[in-house]
Amino acid sequence: MYHIALLGDSIFDNAAYVPGQPDVIQQVRARIPTNWSVSLLARDGAVTREVRNQLRNLPSDTSNIVISVGGNDALNAAHVLFDSVRSVAEALVKLSAVQEKFATEYRAMLDAVMERQLPTAICLIYDGYADSEMQQRVNTTALSMFNDVMTREAFRRGLPVIDLRLVCGEPDDYANPIEPSSKGGEKIAAAIVNVATRNSTVPKSLVYTC
Repeated sequence: MYHIALLGDSIFDNAAYVPGQPDVIQQVRARIPTNWSVSLLARDGAVTREVRNQLRNLPSDTSNIVISVGGNDALNAAHVLFDSVRSVAEALVKLSAVQEKFATEYRAMLDAVMERQLPTAICLIYDGYADSEMQQRVNTTALSMFNDVMTREAFRRGLPVIDLRLVCGEPDDYANPIEPSSKGGEKIAAAIVNVATRNSTVPKSLVYTC
């Protein structure tokens, strides 16, 4: 018997954004083998530090953990994009402070997860689908510094990575600029099942794009 636990935010807990359509947890259940189960511990609006609280509700028979978190940390830090600076270098220094704070929280979260000694995979933050090309460029560039933290910490621990930037690459993969649609959720579910059914107890970093 295998049991996948989904931790994190609304990338997995997207029911509110796809009314009348299958959400991610339903789509995972439809794809997993008959002897597997899945639990949704992720909560819409959660930030990285809250994953440690979600761990407290981890089912006792959990065999695999998949985490998607960080997008709300980025949203909460977005105000820095509107700060006035005198040079690009000064802007980069401000952004590096945001990145360092996130790295500290993400590292602590992964350390807590690794204490469970279970096969674990992490998701990168996708680029979303902004209303304008300019906003899309800003979002993609800013999110890259969060994703850099995630890849470094995942590779340091030998964890597989689901790159949601490549999984959800079409406009209709999104129900709004930042939430997955049912179509996008189906792609995310496929990636979750792919990584969970292949991920063994031996730490190994692989990047999954589907």
